[in-house]
Amino acid sequence: MTADYYEKKDLADFADIGEYSSKLGRKYFDYYGEATNAGALSAREKALIAPAVATMQKCPYCIDAYTNQ
Repeated sequence: MTADYYEKKDLADFADIGEYSSKLGRKYFDYYGEATNAGALSAREKALIAPAVATMQKCPYCIDAYTNQ
């Protein structure tokens, strides 16, 4: 086992989230699409907020994903 849970290389596999359950993967990406689309806030505003939330939650995968877009 590694000292850290976070492995940068794993982020590249995120798109394969539905590989073992296409129904579950589709539901997740549908949810994510709705959550990031414009609504009360514009998609741009949400994109600006996402790195701050990722940092506050200390999620290394989220920080990596949202700061390298």
